[in-house]
Amino acid sequence: RYMMKKIYKFVLCIGLAFALFGSVGAMAKSRFVTINGENLVQPNGKKLFIIGTNLGNWLNPEGYMFGFKKTNSYWMINDAICQMVGPDAADEFWRKFKDNYVTRRDIDYLASLGANTIRVPFNYKLFTDEDYMGLNANQDGFARIDSLVSWCRDNHLYIILDMHDAPGGQTGDNIDDSYGYPWLFESEKSQSLFCEIWRKIADRYKDEPVILGYELLNEPIAPYFGNMKDLNTKLEPLYKRAVKSIREVDNNHIVLLGGAQWNGNFDVFSDWKFDDKIMYTCHRYGGGTDSKAIQNIIAFRDKTGLPMYMGETGHNTDEWQADFCKMLRKNNIGYTFWPYKKLDNSCINAVQRPAEWDTIVVKFAEAQRVIYKDIRDARPDQEKAKDVLNQYLEKIKCENCVPQIGYIRSIGLTVPQN
Repeated sequence: RYMMKKIYKFVLCIGLAFALFGSVGAMAKSRFVTINGENLVQPNGKKLFIIGTNLGNWLNPEGYMFGFKKTNSYWMINDAICQMVGPDAADEFWRKFKDNYVTRRDIDYLASLGANTIRVPFNYKLFTDEDYMGLNANQDGFARIDSLVSWCRDNHLYIILDMHDAPGGQTGDNIDDSYGYPWLFESEKSQSLFCEIWRKIADRYKDEPVILGYELLNEPIAPYFGNMKDLNTKLEPLYKRAVKSIREVDNNHIVLLGGAQWNGNFDVFSDWKFDDKIMYTCHRYGGGTDSKAIQNIIAFRDKTGLPMYMGETGHNTDEWQADFCKMLRKNNIGYTFWPYKKLDNSCINAVQRPAEWDTIVVKFAEAQRVIYKDIRDARPDQEKAKDVLNQYLEKIKCENCVPQIGYIRSIGLTVPQN
């Protein structure tokens, strides 16, 4: 009888321990956004319908947001600034650019409009010792994201981390700051680095509920290559490899997977539930505003029974955007418009051009600069160029931007009353 009591107590203790750890696990899980069929669920049990914007240009500069056409990716922009004012001044420009483009004030403002999520495009180099945006060692990617997490936590905003520029290039166009081909899919070195960086990011933020999820790649595999179909077959295996790396350190966060060819081709996927925290993300610019316009996206969502999210859309009339948002809401597809801030308009917060921006900076950036004589002939007065660049750095601050009221309302946000 004594032995029976001992065994009973032992079994009871084991049962209580499992119950305790099980409840702790459930509590931990409830701290994060989770998936329930086609819906996202917040820690409070309420459905999350994503509505917000992209912090494009901040951590992955794109030429058109500066008013450039030919000089359309970071390395081209950086070359132009280095040639115009020198590498030291260029480094200083990029460090101040990162400081000024997105601040706590920007996040406070987005929250005041009613946004609940922001997508954060970034270049992989921010998490390496490669030369990028004013630094060539000890990159500040984690410092930037840490600050953003703090600001978003205070404002009850979720963050989607989007690797917009992957090692080797995943798109093969200006969008990924590459050299014109998606070498990521043919380079073991690049793929290993890609997985290593995502593992590092996941390890850093594994316990951070403000992070909604990790978007592994932006717009992989442009439709310009004769071997596009072969490249497409390599996308899902690479996604699986990266998810495996993430799950070594983080089982809390959702992973977002985009389709090939501008996040629009979902035929490349066959094993869409290889992980229990997977959702999909699409992009669409232009076209119709009824459900037929995105029928392939809706069909894939219905087939998988998993959430679908429009990570990028916009650059259209206010009327088109309002109709498109209405259609997305009807079909339970959340969205983040592109972008939050850029030069001129077609965004939430417009940057005003310095008076001589076009005649000095844009003129040089778009000039022929093939040989050194071209550079010498096109170069403006360096001090004048530095002054115009510094004016731009002031104008990108939130308090100096111009809210685009019609745009803001068209995407379902609310302009606060003063």
